[in-house]
Amino acid sequence: MEIYALIGASGTGKSHNAIFVAEEKGIDTIIDDGLLIRNGKKLAGVSAKRELTALQAVKRAIFLDPEHAQEVKDQIARIKPEKILILGTSHKMVKKITSALDLPEPKHLIYIEDICSEIEIRKAKKMRKEFGKHVIPLPTIEIKKDFPNYLIDPLQFFFKKKGKNKVGEKSIVRPRFNMLGKLTISENVIEQLTKAAASDIKGINRVLKVNVFMGEEGVNINTDLNVAYGVDMRKLAQLYQEAVVGIIENLTGLNVLKVDVTVKSLEVK
Repeated sequence: MEIYALIGASGTGKSHNAIFVAEEKGIDTIIDDGLLIRNGKKLAGVSAKRELTALQAVKRAIFLDPEHAQEVKDQIARIKPEKILILGTSHKMVKKITSALDLPEPKHLIYIEDICSEIEIRKAKKMRKEFGKHVIPLPTIEIKKDFPNYLIDPLQFFFKKKGKNKVGEKSIVRPRFNMLGKLTISENVIEQLTKAAASDIKGINRVLKVNVFMGEEGVNINTDLNVAYGVDMRKLAQLYQEAVVGIIENLTGLNVLKVDVTVKSLEVK
């Protein structure tokens, strides 16, 4: 099974272009925002665009819910696709999806900047930012039952298949988390979670300082520790890094890019 990844920041037009990429690469199966799609039909999953908050949407998109992941895994095992196209905001996000679904890591990385012009990406971002519109690469009839009481606009497009011009359809929805406003996670929240991650690690006495740097792609964290004299500092730092990544990504859905740990002081008890 070959895994392809279409990577781009939120709102840059991944879902809009997924069908064209799949057609060009001979891929009939797509994983996008919690859905398993094959030949224009939904086979399994729940759309992240149904969630009430952006945080819940991220968790849905990376299959953190075991039942959701199992439903999609079962369908993949049944249809046995030769190729799958996975959409994600980063390589790391795609790897989380493949891990959750027991799929091989992607061998083919396609970046949205390689297939869309700067003007097209700016236009897609404007539609997302100003109107909160999201594209689902499925015909409206396929998703209506999943989006009761939503306004869904069909979007027709033309493409070539086996040398013939074909008409396809996508759907445009405005998720509830866009209607409710933007979710902002402050640096102070990340700082407190970073400190909380140390509570269950024997050998860490105190977290002395945490610096948090938020960016579009994720968060970088620098932290200083006071640890017990005689511990294996390298192993302790590694355990703490893993704990920080786990608690932040599971509770906020943010992508943790880096956790730098410095042992600043030792304490004899």
